[in-house]
Formats: sequence, structure tokens, C-alpha cells
Amino acid sequence: MNIVKRTLTPRIPAQKRRDVVENTEFAAFARRIIRAHGRRVATGDVEALRDLVSLSTAIDEAITAAVIGLRAFGYSWAEIGSRLGISRQAAQQRWGGDRP
Repeated sequence: MNIVKRTLTPRIPAQKRRDVVENTEFAAFARRIIRAHGRRVATGDVEALRDLVSLSTAIDEAITAAVIGLRAFGYSWAEIGSRLGISRQAAQQRWGGDRP
């Protein structure tokens, strides 16, 4: 009869910072698309105005999801606030709410 002795392996904490993968270029691309959409509306496409405004809501939702994800990943309110040029308290008030 073989007895297997289990040993506990030390838990390696997840790294807080992930490798940046073309974030600057991707953000610039998204800005170009949004600006182009605005120019298209400005040339008389009034029907697309509602779609352009809805992008604002989508961006707010994406920012909220990003902040929640960063918090779950281990970033503090101070770290998030400093990246946004706001205080820790302002970041927590805006995105903390009743979320876990």
C-alpha cells in the first residue's frame, strides 16, 4: 500500500500588472472611429445622432467594468485614481458604490 503525502505548495500571488498589448494604438483607433462618427452626423445624418450619444453610455459602462476588473485584480483606489488624475476618494465615490 502506497501512501501519498500531500504537500502544500506556496501560493504565488498574481502579478498586478499585465503586459501592455498595443493599448495606446487601440485607444487611438477607437478615438478615430468615434470622431469619424461625429463628423458623419455633423454632415446631416441626424438619424445617427442617437447612436453617437449611446456610445457615451457604452464608454461609461466599459470604464466601470474596467475599474471593477482592476479592483478584483488587486489595484487600490489610490492606484486607479492616480492614473485618472483624481483622488482615491473620488474614484471610490464614482465607481465603488455597493459593488463587491
